[in-house]
Amino acid sequence: MKKYVIIAIVAFSGLCSVKASAQAKIAHINAQALIEAMPETKKAQTDIETYAAGLEKESGALVAEYNKKMADFDKSSPTDSDAMKQVKVKEIQDAQKRIQEYETVAREKIGQKQNELLKPVYDKARKAIEDVAKEKGYTYVIDSSSGSLLVSPAGDDILAAVKTKLGVAATAAPAAAK
Repeated sequence: MKKYVIIAIVAFSGLCSVKASAQAKIAHINAQALIEAMPETKKAQTDIETYAAGLEKESGALVAEYNKKMADFDKSSPTDSDAMKQVKVKEIQDAQKRIQEYETVAREKIGQKQNELLKPVYDKARKAIEDVAKEKGYTYVIDSSSGSLLVSPAGDDILAAVKTKLGVAATAAPAAAK
């Protein structure tokens, strides 16, 4: 009798798990295509490029200083004493070091600016994806743009629905990876 009870419990739990997995709806979206289609992304990219150009202009002043020191060294090195040459070489090395440090700091600043300007765009896209998934009853939404998923169950592409939710013009989207 115990044997039949155990078999019945196992069979019942198996049926429940099949029923639960059958209820899961899966969709996919090319999140990268969505982000690229959003007008906020274009504005953020323009702002980042402007910011980077300003930093590059500042970098140009350091490079000009370095080039001047090099030219001065080349002109005066035949007549300079060894001690004077060492001082000028040290100045040139210091100018090189300042350029390298500035470039490192500039890359970090650009990265921070990208994060600052693009985070609201990513948040808005994520919220729209979540809203569409909830409205359409999807349990899982897979990002097909990441390309990390090699095999997946069939699902619905919700890119058009999310674009509509965001008011982004529906253009021909690249083929989504499945």
